[in-house]
Amino acid sequence: MTPLSFRSPFRRRSALLLAALLLPGAAAHAQGYAPRDIGPWVVSPSSDKQGCFLTRTFPAPRETTLQLGLDTDGSNRLTILNARWSVREKERLRLTYRLSRAAFPRHLAIGLAAEGKKGFVTTFGAAFPATFAASRFLHITRGDVPVEELDLEGSGTAIAELRKCVASYRGAPPAGRTIAKDTGRIPADPFAVKVRRDSRK
Repeated sequence: MTPLSFRSPFRRRSALLLAALLLPGAAAHAQGYAPRDIGPWVVSPSSDKQGCFLTRTFPAPRETTLQLGLDTDGSNRLTILNARWSVREKERLRLTYRLSRAAFPRHLAIGLAAEGKKGFVTTFGAAFPATFAASRFLHITRGDVPVEELDLEGSGTAIAELRKCVASYRGAPPAGRTIAKDTGRIPADPFAVKVRRDSRK
């Protein structure tokens, strides 16, 4: 799997990524899908009903939290947080992500803080959730400095449930947005309808 470059697109989306970060405690229990445990993983809907999150907090001594968000449009974001880290918010990092099925050297990540922890968030291509599901581990390094080594046991089953959660909201309007009633007076494609005369004067 070839790592993707997010230079220009990532700059445009970094603010959205930070704003979209929702930990399970902050996620509303969206109608239609209730948060549930899948082994050590937790699947939760996002408050805007436009995606879901897969979360796991690993045991001591490091107690790192991993969160993978998947949206109804297929986009994803991976967040790693730890209470002991000193990452600065909006700091641009080049990290190497190694899964048992793929490697992403010097991949761009953005620093953030959430719920008393600091860490970073990044995005990958549409195939990343499948790669994540098929991998046994995730190792992250900063140059030659190890950042974290995480066991992904059970990720396949958890990703399958994450996709079910996302599918339950596919096509749903964002929370707080209403859809006007369609009277049928305006054609779906006005330019495909035959007119009696030219509308030009």
